[in-house]
Amino acid sequence: METEVLLRLAKSGNEKAKEELFLQYRPLLISRSMIEGRFCEDLFQELSITFLRCIEGFHIKETKLGRK
Repeated sequence: METEVLLRLAKSGNEKAKEELFLQYRPLLISRSMIEGRFCEDLFQELSITFLRCIEGFHIKETKLGRK
């Protein structure tokens, strides 16, 4: 599913859409959770929480098609 659609659904409270977005971005979160070549579970957890909070606060501009 398209990222914009998932964001709209997630912002409206759809947990499945939040989960799908998280799974799409999980590899990036994992790659950013490395410290000196080692995976840091605490950093991954913090990044995951921040990612989910950012979904809620993300502002989606209206398009010419009238979508919100």
